[in-house]
Amino acid sequence: MTTYNEFYRRSIEEPDAFWTEQSALIDWQQPFDRVCDYDRPPFAKWFVGGRTNLCHNAVDRHLEARGDQAALVAVSSETGGETTFTYRDLHAEVQTMAAIIRSLGVTSGDRVLIYMPMIPEAVFAMLACARIGAVHSVVFGGFASASLASRIDDAKPSLIVSADAGSRGGRIIAYKPLLDEALELASIAPPKVLIVDRGLAEAPLRAGRDVAYAVLRKLFLGASVPCVWLESNAPSYTLYTSGTTGTPKAVQRDTGGYAVALAASMKHIFRGAPGKTFFCTSDIGWVVGHSYIVYGPLVAGMTTILYEGLPTKPDAGIWWRLVEAYGVSGMFSSPTAIRVMKQHENEPIFDYDLSSLENLFLAGEPLDAPTAEWIADALGKPIIDNYWQTESGWPILTLANGVEQKGTKFGSPGLPMYGYGVRLIDEAGEEITEAGRKGLIVIDGPLPPGCIQTVADDDARFVATYWSTMEGRHVYSTFDWGVRDEDGYYFLLGRADDVINTAGHRLGTREIEESILGHSNVAEVAVVGVGDALKGQVAVAFVTVKDPRAIAGAEGAARQRQDILKRVERTLGAIARPAEVHFVAALPKTRSGKLLRRTIQAICEGRDPGNITTIEDPGVLQAIAEAVHPPAPAGRR
Repeated sequence: MTTYNEFYRRSIEEPDAFWTEQSALIDWQQPFDRVCDYDRPPFAKWFVGGRTNLCHNAVDRHLEARGDQAALVAVSSETGGETTFTYRDLHAEVQTMAAIIRSLGVTSGDRVLIYMPMIPEAVFAMLACARIGAVHSVVFGGFASASLASRIDDAKPSLIVSADAGSRGGRIIAYKPLLDEALELASIAPPKVLIVDRGLAEAPLRAGRDVAYAVLRKLFLGASVPCVWLESNAPSYTLYTSGTTGTPKAVQRDTGGYAVALAASMKHIFRGAPGKTFFCTSDIGWVVGHSYIVYGPLVAGMTTILYEGLPTKPDAGIWWRLVEAYGVSGMFSSPTAIRVMKQHENEPIFDYDLSSLENLFLAGEPLDAPTAEWIADALGKPIIDNYWQTESGWPILTLANGVEQKGTKFGSPGLPMYGYGVRLIDEAGEEITEAGRKGLIVIDGPLPPGCIQTVADDDARFVATYWSTMEGRHVYSTFDWGVRDEDGYYFLLGRADDVINTAGHRLGTREIEESILGHSNVAEVAVVGVGDALKGQVAVAFVTVKDPRAIAGAEGAARQRQDILKRVERTLGAIARPAEVHFVAALPKTRSGKLLRRTIQAICEGRDPGNITTIEDPGVLQAIAEAVHPPAPAGRR
């Protein structure tokens, strides 16, 4: 049996042979004649000359062996709908959508912007674009008009596909008015807009521009649209990185390398297999949704679940009901979602048959040990952390248990994945080889298949942003700090731009958060660096607690605050002690579950928090502001 160390070593030292073997996991219409072209660093081309198609690999190639197997299960706890599409059904729906898109003037190489909720038609649109060789750019549903307009201007789409509305927590989010306003703000207007009307909100069509999906679907039902075979390095999609400021930054992905990377990851990392069911709780607006709701599971011949709704509606057991109902074998979620679920730990949320579940994978932000231990105990299943980025497209650090079973270390996402030459460097750019010393996580070029090709339409920005960390050496910066232990496991310490510089000391916010999370009454915590006239920056912590009774009254809150501060001092030293600890009922998060640390920081510093349209509950920001800047008592100024 091959050990993972041998598997990894071969991927780094013999990449051509290694990736040639992995390339056999997908179909090629024409074989490639060169595995990797790295003649122009840092730009890498994989499987040069080979021709393939993402939609063929995700749908068509499974028709003969598993045409009647469930391919896509669409579940909405918002509307109560559950619909199953077999591979044969999916094949028909995607061809119909492809015919519609072509009828609206889109051809191979054109860009299509998709602004949709978590509904089947969104998946049909993505696969239809891949089928005809168009480049899709999915924008997270519900983005504010100004943000959407900037992405329209950047993508210059030939078509926009959208919907009347989405729904979140019972609240209707009308997309069409946001889209109409965005098109007024944008300097570039696509000739056509395709609207899927769910009947949730009014969506009047603008004559000459907007067309109804339902009308065209009747017209093109039963259409036959062949796959357009693309050279491996033709772009498959662009995706805007979350949290960008200024000009949007569109990560551009290739076709063949991405298909190979996903097929390999489903086998080696996620332990998927044809006929099994995968449930990724992310959103198609993020890279996790692209890779592990849509393309990855389907390329692997699995059933994939598309879920619209909250993890706590109608109750906190909804996800586990779906695991039982559909025999989910692999589940992928986020640490934040599990922390939300933990707040319902006294409810019977796990009272389902979870025997089919083999692994729970968590990513999106660092997984703290207390959260990992709680869900591991609750499920009795392996919990696999994994770390990656929009830019990488698939995990950089995790465990490849499909190659060799490795032990989980809670608090660590794991080991470098095959193909990634992961290093740690210090502030002087020197490589760190000893265990336990903090450094910046970088990756040697070329990046493996499936990773970012470039920033769309801006090669110079791609080089300047990611490849300028070490002069004279092509290394990709992840912008994340980490340490490596003696077994080679990596531990994340926070973003390079989330480091607090206090009185000449550099502190990772993640280190402080980990310490505070170890307190028995702490449910969640966010630590931010706030400007200070004396020290440059100080750490400020925002904490939610498990038992609010412990902080009832001034004395209780003061006692709990001191307990937390003493814990930080004991584990990290006095220099890491937060200047303030604020107790709040909830932390601000996006609808995909990410903590808005920079928004909290802006509020603390009295700055404009910027775009908050993706926040789950805007009222949380007011509570944060009042905690930082308490209103004056009545009668006083």
